[in-house]
Amino acid sequence: MKMKIFLMLAGVALLASLRDSHACTNLIITRGASSDGSVMITYSADSHTRYGALSFYPAADHAPGTACEIYHYENGRLLGTIPEVPHTFSVIQFMNEHQVAIGETTFGGHDSLQSQPGAILDYGSLMKIGLQRAQTARELMKVITNLVAEYGYASHGESLSISDKNEAWIMEIIGKGKYEKGAVWVALRIPDGMVSGHANQARITTFPFQKVNNWDDATQTVYHSPDVISFAKKQGFYKGPDNAFSFSDVYNPVNFGGARYCDARVWSFFRKISGEIRENDDYTRYVMGNFDRHPSMIDKSPNPNGFVSNRLPLWVKPDAPVTLQQVMAAMRDHYEDTPLDMRHDPGAGPFALPYRWRPMEFTVDSVTYLNERAVATQQTGYSFVAQSRSGLPDPVGGIFWFGVDDADGCVYAPMYCGIRQVPESYAVGNGSMISWSETSAFWTFSQVNNWAYTRYNSIHPEIEELQAETENRFFTETAMVDQHAGELYLRNPGAAFDYVTAYSVYTGNKLVADWKAFYHYLFMKYVDGNMKVTQGRRLLDNGNGKNIPPSPKFPGYGKNWERIMIGGTGDRLVVPAQD
Repeated sequence: MKMKIFLMLAGVALLASLRDSHACTNLIITRGASSDGSVMITYSADSHTRYGALSFYPAADHAPGTACEIYHYENGRLLGTIPEVPHTFSVIQFMNEHQVAIGETTFGGHDSLQSQPGAILDYGSLMKIGLQRAQTARELMKVITNLVAEYGYASHGESLSISDKNEAWIMEIIGKGKYEKGAVWVALRIPDGMVSGHANQARITTFPFQKVNNWDDATQTVYHSPDVISFAKKQGFYKGPDNAFSFSDVYNPVNFGGARYCDARVWSFFRKISGEIRENDDYTRYVMGNFDRHPSMIDKSPNPNGFVSNRLPLWVKPDAPVTLQQVMAAMRDHYEDTPLDMRHDPGAGPFALPYRWRPMEFTVDSVTYLNERAVATQQTGYSFVAQSRSGLPDPVGGIFWFGVDDADGCVYAPMYCGIRQVPESYAVGNGSMISWSETSAFWTFSQVNNWAYTRYNSIHPEIEELQAETENRFFTETAMVDQHAGELYLRNPGAAFDYVTAYSVYTGNKLVADWKAFYHYLFMKYVDGNMKVTQGRRLLDNGNGKNIPPSPKFPGYGKNWERIMIGGTGDRLVVPAQD
């Protein structure tokens, strides 16, 4: 019994480590739920080793017999090769020239399904190759599932957001481990008018079983591997009736970490846009780790009557249409104004910092505690909002709003999906996690963000102000670019490609140059814990013309933190009364 408990706890610890090291967040907004009729998905690539750069794969024709080399997305190891197709579409990071986009979050799943001997396709390779070969979301899912069936699946369990200009889907997939080649999976179309999301916890529960996967049937809203249930029964993962089968509860049963570290991020987004979620205490209890359910196991197998019953719904209807600005703001969330708000406890330090450094768990006097895991986090390599719009030609309709480093302090730069090159400041090879570059977007934004962490409640408001100014300018500019490029495309498609490329390249490079100057300003203003006198983001001199500033302000720590200091030092800091 002690060994069984030890192994169970070890598995939970391993899962927490996996979620910490590969933790990401995706939000999904359908056409009918967005304010402008666009489909949007988001993705934050959160990893302590992930460098924020913008990958680009140009469209290409390939001779018969050409091999496509498969390199592991996370460690760069060559896994093998597969035959290349005659033509591949251009891809910027995770959106292609046809406005098809994809994002992911890792959920892990059963330990026995984590490694598949001989498999050569990991999730990152599948995402890239799928985009290179697909013109719709359904076609991308078909490509992925066919490749996995033929070449195996070399990753942990994944939740995928998949979108095009008309539809948005959530697909969940996990390998069959050493037992069989390939993977089991389910894909559901998010109903139009709804929003969804996932964050390192499998989200699909029950679903209607399909007799056939007809990828050409526009009315089919559910796809799954034929053996998604039978494989689970064969391996002893499930013994209940087929109609009660829950993908998540069987292949990735929710535990405290799955609710608190993962689903809580989706909950925070849902509660901002839906009164149904905001006003339901059952969901708040769930993300705090308080589950409603009957005994969860019968004869060592998941009991359908024991699945958690107060889980978040897979999708919700927003109270009002969701704007692009709201989606970007959701990627910058730290649980503000929720029971998980980090700004007001001692861990926030004197400057209300809504971050907690890793590890996610720590032990004091044999009691384990946690650091909250919000959507916005310090270890983000990059994040994006992929916006697909049906009223424009594909190269113009898709905008890949791309930001690097912590999303809370990034600026989402508009990269049209039809661009033929990326800005040098965002390009792969311009710096890395172990090599500095003064022209790198990632290191520039990281400088600003890490400086803000030192005096968050003073510095971050300035970042937020310039961030909003800049993104609002981009919204105005892209509306004009849309119109001109759309008209140009009808006369000369090649010229339209060149036009959106020139705009995106110029905009990205200028943004980084401006942000570098912004860092210089912030550093000089707040150096040494002081606050110099400024006007309009310009440091002032004392009026004598010698570049000497007036005496700075000394903001100190604030009364709340000073009381904490006093409580921890007794009388040591008391200044005696003067006679």
